[in-house]
Amino acid sequence: MNDGTEKRFRVIVVGGGVTGLTASHVLQKANIEHVVLERGHEAAPHNGASIAIYPHGSRILQQIGCLEAAKSACVPMKNAFNRLPDGSAIVKSKFFDFILQNHGYDVLLLERRAFLEVLYDNLPDKSRILFGKKVKDVVESKDDVEVFLEDGTTEKGDMIIGCDGVHSTIREAMWENANRAVPGLITAAEKRSLTTHWTCLVGMGAASPGMGERDMTCVHDKGYSFLILSQPTKLFFFVFFKLAEPYHWPNRPRYSDLEAENAAAKVADHAVSDTMVFGELWKKRIRGQLVSLEEGIFKHWHFGRTVLAGDAAHKITPNIALGGNTGMESVVVLANLLNREIKSRPNGKPDKSAIEAAFHEYQETREARVKKIFDLSSLITRLQAWDNVVLRLAACFVIPWQRDAKIAEEMGTIIKAAPKLDYVPLAECKKGLVMWDDEKSVTSLKGGDLFSGVRRKQIRLIGVLLAFSSLVWLMLLKG
Repeated sequence: MNDGTEKRFRVIVVGGGVTGLTASHVLQKANIEHVVLERGHEAAPHNGASIAIYPHGSRILQQIGCLEAAKSACVPMKNAFNRLPDGSAIVKSKFFDFILQNHGYDVLLLERRAFLEVLYDNLPDKSRILFGKKVKDVVESKDDVEVFLEDGTTEKGDMIIGCDGVHSTIREAMWENANRAVPGLITAAEKRSLTTHWTCLVGMGAASPGMGERDMTCVHDKGYSFLILSQPTKLFFFVFFKLAEPYHWPNRPRYSDLEAENAAAKVADHAVSDTMVFGELWKKRIRGQLVSLEEGIFKHWHFGRTVLAGDAAHKITPNIALGGNTGMESVVVLANLLNREIKSRPNGKPDKSAIEAAFHEYQETREARVKKIFDLSSLITRLQAWDNVVLRLAACFVIPWQRDAKIAEEMGTIIKAAPKLDYVPLAECKKGLVMWDDEKSVTSLKGGDLFSGVRRKQIRLIGVLLAFSSLVWLMLLKG
């Protein structure tokens, strides 16, 4: 395609986390020239907790040759529990069995560091990943874009994919370039749309018999909740606390080790199962920290030669563990569009207008789906922490009465609609009862109203009953 007189189309990926490493895989599969710039000094640092890979994520891993390695790093999840503050179970679900039955793939739970190792170790060409590369500035011209790094080096290419997370340097550089070219395009309201309503005590520790070996446990309480995920040799914990007042970008709370200890002490005696309290898990932790949980979907995911993917464009809460899968989806869609544009040109070199058109199509393709996942994640976060009376009643009296398979069916409406690479064959795609939307024959799956276990009609009915009972109570008091 290239006659040798012109340099190949080149992509600069900033960020070497889950989204960035997946970007390298999918770009290598398309034979698209690229480099990944990671500010850290290793591929799999010892921080963070876990990542869950749903069937649509596994389908992507299968296409890039990473699925078997990911499966060997964990055991599939089995049981799902919802518990009251005293540790008693109100729901024991075979959610994970139904996911496997419906979609043909298990839900995989890995330590985040181990998953990064899987992605990095299975790269066909690791030389594309450069470590210790912190971005200082981005300068865009009519013909290319150049990234200036703090070590004095530069990288030049045709476009940038910002995969550098919720506190994205590339996003801020894009905002500056956009407002320089089109004053007022990026508003203060858009910047402030990244909001922090929750903090989270997150970490991992040694396995505990009281929490099972393949279990997901959610423990409800008012204004906070626990999520504990177990594997045979370790477990991962998340304690979500509602802030009294939200923070908006660029403000975000930063917490010390002492503040993490104090947060853990406040809930140390809280039951997390029939036999365990949280303090026992915290005491056996390998690592743990208190972090902010930002939420938000930005209005602009691209400008000029820069496009954002993953948390840099859309940050969701982790309660249903769809953030990593969603970032992987985004770079898959981008790679499909780039591969199409490059292959359609005799010189393999899309111009700036073609790049911008592809970016526009990318955001247009992804936006509604990301919004659906964002809304579901936010709802579950609030539901688990009994954020209001209606959600508390729904958690305690509506969801426990749903069919055991119902939540898996709801999640299935998201899973089956996920994208995959359109230029890499998937010869041995696992089959379940539910067909993927991109297959020729599609089996309908009931649900899709964000979270049918809490149907709008049921919530309205609960609201009416609450209003009526409050009115009666007030009348009795006056009497």
